[in-house]
Amino acid sequence: MGRTYTEQSSRRTYEMKGLPSSPSPITSRHWRSQGGFTLAELMIVVTIAGILVSLAEPSFQQSIVRAREAALKQNLFTLRDAIDQHRADRGSYPPTLADLKSAGYVKRIPLDPFTKADSTWQEILDEAEGGVFDVHSGSDLVGTDGIPYNEL
Repeated sequence: MGRTYTEQSSRRTYEMKGLPSSPSPITSRHWRSQGGFTLAELMIVVTIAGILVSLAEPSFQQSIVRAREAALKQNLFTLRDAIDQHRADRGSYPPTLADLKSAGYVKRIPLDPFTKADSTWQEILDEAEGGVFDVHSGSDLVGTDGIPYNEL
């Protein structure tokens, strides 16, 4: 029985590449029909992936907290700077944080990254002059350095 066109062209391909004329066991029809992974192999891969994810997850969570702390410090700096500018320009502290926005010192009141709201800031009033002279976070959580966020 003669060779089919496919077998002849396959043989020519192997000869052109300098390979033996017969295909290797890896590319044979028998091997291709039994391709795939066993259940045990798949379970091992899934187990290894699960272990790697469980090792990476705590550091990922910690990096989220550190990013929120950095955002909180930046937002506090921005608000305190705007309060100081208001006092330097007008001679008094603003009555509320909302007055900083209406007077044009900030475009918007920043969000507290831990409470995710702009209305939870603790406004510290100056008893002698009146008005807001400082601001703290409205969160009651404690930072990674042991200092509560509402004391920063």
